[in-house]
Amino acid sequence: MLNLAKFPSNFDKFQLFEKISSLGSILSVPRCSHFTSISSSCSEQRATENKVAVFWDLDNKPPKSFPPYDAALRLKKAAQKFGFVKYMIAYANRHAFSYVPPSVRAQRREKKSLNELETMGVIKPDEPYVCRVCGRRFYTNEKLINHFKQIHEREQMKRLNQIESARGKRRVNMIAKYAMKMEKYRNAARDILTPKVGYGLADELKRAGFWVREVSDKPQVADVALRNQMVDMMDKRIIECLFLVSDDSDFVNVLKEARLRCLKTVVVGDNNDGTLKRTADAAFSWQEIMMGKAKKEALSVVGRWKDQNVLQRLEWTYDPEKEKKLYYDEIESEDSDIESFSSSEVGPLIETENDGAWWELESRTKDVKRPLE
Repeated sequence: MLNLAKFPSNFDKFQLFEKISSLGSILSVPRCSHFTSISSSCSEQRATENKVAVFWDLDNKPPKSFPPYDAALRLKKAAQKFGFVKYMIAYANRHAFSYVPPSVRAQRREKKSLNELETMGVIKPDEPYVCRVCGRRFYTNEKLINHFKQIHEREQMKRLNQIESARGKRRVNMIAKYAMKMEKYRNAARDILTPKVGYGLADELKRAGFWVREVSDKPQVADVALRNQMVDMMDKRIIECLFLVSDDSDFVNVLKEARLRCLKTVVVGDNNDGTLKRTADAAFSWQEIMMGKAKKEALSVVGRWKDQNVLQRLEWTYDPEKEKKLYYDEIESEDSDIESFSSSEVGPLIETENDGAWWELESRTKDVKRPLE
């Protein structure tokens, strides 16, 4: 005989299903709420931050005494203290990219003399030079350079030619195929090879995240292009903080226009008595940017800006047109209240008091007057 006790009834199955579903919901809710809370908090934090745009006038303020990549990174970190850095733009003419600072020239001369002493056997390195692409070791830097040029530089040129000649989907596949090798080559070439033009200013700034634009060598072309870019972004209202790296006083009108549009302005330059720093809301020097002092002072500057915004919201300003409109609106509302009162409350009272025809009212008055006679 079949034992029915082994098989649960439909009601028991339904209860079991409800318990499992409730347990699953209990276990899944905190996990979902955790991720949603993190994403919502990040989005709220991003929404409350100011949108910062960094504009760098390389013609007037190149990083002469500091490596370009390090200067760009420290500049970006300092700008991040004022809000979310959305744009980083640098303008310069061809001369700024071909110029080599004296400090870089001195380093190159020292390196060249050291290589010559190594090839003659006067000096021996403590550790062999290692190729960062293939891993081979060399006891002189000159041999490493020759090896890099003869093998890896040629391989890089072949990859670039193949990508340039390809089209469509084949081009995309080749870029994805050679991406790691090309990145590895660029990182190694940065330390081994000497740039043919300048000292790699544009490449270093691009590596740090800047959008670099080269203009013609005519005077004031870079300033005009940078100024037009700043005004265009202000017109589109896509930035809330303007971060300018320059000592050129031609940008004073742009800073004044930005302040009239309620934008925050920050200037980085070495001219302490310049008109730019007097016009801007905050100003720093290159030394303060490189030492990290600007990041610490930025917190107090942002706090002061927030206090000013709160005070501006609480401040009462007299607007005659607005007050006049409010006054007439109050008068119209009072008139409407009086009309509604007279029509809704006084009307029924009059009708109840004067209820009846006019001849009945006269007869009533006569009846009231007769006993008095």
